[in-house]
Amino acid sequence: MNAFDVLSDPVRRRTLELISQKEHASGEIVEIVETEFGISQSAVSQCPAPILCAIRL
Repeated sequence: MNAFDVLSDPVRRRTLELISQKEHASGEIVEIVETEFGISQSAVSQCPAPILCAIRL
């Protein structure tokens, strides 16, 4: 996966935006993304990008 793959997905973009603004607990990010995109917790919890897994999001 390259940077363009990450940036092409709105959920991944939003996740990156959130973590770039300030430190968040993973549960906070899940809650925000669930609300904004109407997707399940399990869908949010899947690794959104390898770089995020690498930093243990």
